[in-house]
Amino acid sequence: MDTEITTRFTVVTGKGIDALLMLTKEVAKEKFSDVLEAHVLEQYITANFNEKSLIIEVNSMSNQWLVVYADEEPAGYARITSKGKRPGRFDSKRMIRIADFGLLKKYDDPAIRQSLFDKCISVCKSYEVLWINEYPKNPIIDFFESEGFVREEENYQHDELPLSTVCLIKEQYKGHY
Repeated sequence: MDTEITTRFTVVTGKGIDALLMLTKEVAKEKFSDVLEAHVLEQYITANFNEKSLIIEVNSMSNQWLVVYADEEPAGYARITSKGKRPGRFDSKRMIRIADFGLLKKYDDPAIRQSLFDKCISVCKSYEVLWINEYPKNPIIDFFESEGFVREEENYQHDELPLSTVCLIKEQYKGHY
């Protein structure tokens, strides 16, 4: 039986916030538990992924939140934002960042990942440059590179965590990524 996959914008509703609360916490635990001390990870989750903070972030004009569903179950999410340290060589271009892109491990399926990614690209089509910051050993980097993102030479620092990151860039050519 095929899995029904849908990716939708999330707004501040009970169902939307509940899905984001669960996803943000669980994806952060799965993503960072091997690279951060437990207390640092818990502080990060408590500060960034509580109901009040998420409502503020979902309502922020700087962000758009997407949730991908597999058979109507929340499977992953992405935040598209204008926030974050931009790669300097692109200062004159319209840039947007795909942040917090992640799937729960039990839903790490190529079709689900692609659905979330394709929706991100669709949302970002009016920008000249997309960028992503991820810690260097994150397996999702291979996926983004397979989708045409190029690794910058310079190393960056994660916005909220004591982790170095790599910056991946994708430029738009003739109206397409």
